[in-house]
Amino acid sequence: MNKLIAFLFFISIAYFPLSGEESYCFRVYLKDKGATGHTLEKPEEFLSARAIERRLKTGKELTESDLPISASYLHTLEQTGVALITKSKWLSTVVVSSPDSLIAGRLREYSFVDDVKLVWKGNLAPKKEDNSEEIDTTRFSPSDTPLSDHYGYAQKQIEMLHGDHLHEAGYTGSGIHIAVIDAGFTHVDRISAFDSLRIGGTYNFVAPGQSVFQGDDHGTRVLSCLAANQPGIMVGTAPHATYWLLRSEDSSTEFPIEEDYWAAAVEYADSIGIDLITSSLGYFSFDAEEMSYTQELLDGKTAFISKAAAMAAEKGMLVVCSAGNEGGNHWEKITFPSDAADILTVGSITQKKEKSSFSSTGFTADYRIKPDVTALGTGCCVIDEQGQIRYANGTSYSTPVVAGLAACLWQAIPELTPVRLIALLQTTASQYKRPDAEKGYGIPDLNKAHKKGKNDDY
Repeated sequence: MNKLIAFLFFISIAYFPLSGEESYCFRVYLKDKGATGHTLEKPEEFLSARAIERRLKTGKELTESDLPISASYLHTLEQTGVALITKSKWLSTVVVSSPDSLIAGRLREYSFVDDVKLVWKGNLAPKKEDNSEEIDTTRFSPSDTPLSDHYGYAQKQIEMLHGDHLHEAGYTGSGIHIAVIDAGFTHVDRISAFDSLRIGGTYNFVAPGQSVFQGDDHGTRVLSCLAANQPGIMVGTAPHATYWLLRSEDSSTEFPIEEDYWAAAVEYADSIGIDLITSSLGYFSFDAEEMSYTQELLDGKTAFISKAAAMAAEKGMLVVCSAGNEGGNHWEKITFPSDAADILTVGSITQKKEKSSFSSTGFTADYRIKPDVTALGTGCCVIDEQGQIRYANGTSYSTPVVAGLAACLWQAIPELTPVRLIALLQTTASQYKRPDAEKGYGIPDLNKAHKKGKNDDY
């Protein structure tokens, strides 16, 4: 496994150790970002060379949204006694924490503050960093019998989309940088199926400084659909891409602050030059009911996380997002941020190519087609935290299957922009002429998409 690299470009996140007393986190909306000390003429001061190169390649100009938030604003906020948690330069927000519920009123008094919103509350005991991963060298290998097929137990989910044709042509994701934003990647650093994994870096936005390789294996399973590379056992859809493993989900609670963590993760992805983001996270209901969303807000422009997803698309990244697993619940609809425009939203189907009962449905509140496409998510092959083959259900898994093949298609046709790539997948999908609210444009055909993209100068 490659040596891990982790670095940040002007993304300041402080993990706050509180004493277990009642505490509050507030999202501070700024009227402007103040004097940042940076200019658009010198983007190398706040963006990596790869990020600048991607902007040029995709025709995305730098804008004021790219400039960092003024350090003087942050310092002024800190003087009230709050702790800085995270921030979004794109959306001009700062999240702060305090044991004082009345601090919001004082924050609103600043001339540069537009509004203050509660995004977390609770009794937060200090989280101790678990160092067991540093001393435990146990290796995890599957006990399953290797199959004769190269893809092993993942054969159906790849061949259903004709992704094998791209792989046979030599396109396996090489040169594409993918950010996987999830809840944790337990034991990925010790599972044999990931021995050849190309990791660009990791970052834990929920608890900075702590490992992403512990705590939750949802990201492990998601990543296996993309990056597993153990022929006969499991090979993912983009085994030779470079991966950045980012944790934004706090599995212990469900509050809007996770939208802020997610926004920080996608801004970080932008700053380091990521090409493609895949995220199998979605929100609509929170532990505090008054903070929850309603379906009328599924317009891609209202929810904080959906605004961040739309901005990520504007910066030239391909964002692939799960539709959600609410199809059999009272919500039924897609979850946020899958309502955002110009991103690829993925639903789930069965091996019979029927909509999975749990897969969330569209349309958006403003009547756009969502999900965009679907892939196998019922009985999808994944690898768990013990390195074993499992069959799991969820749009969480159909999403990375599609994301990895989209990366391979981009490798094959590098001149594509994200918007054109999405359109190419839609127009070659199984029900392009009659899209619906359950499966969108249907099942992508990567072989057709490749041929069409090459021959039609798409």
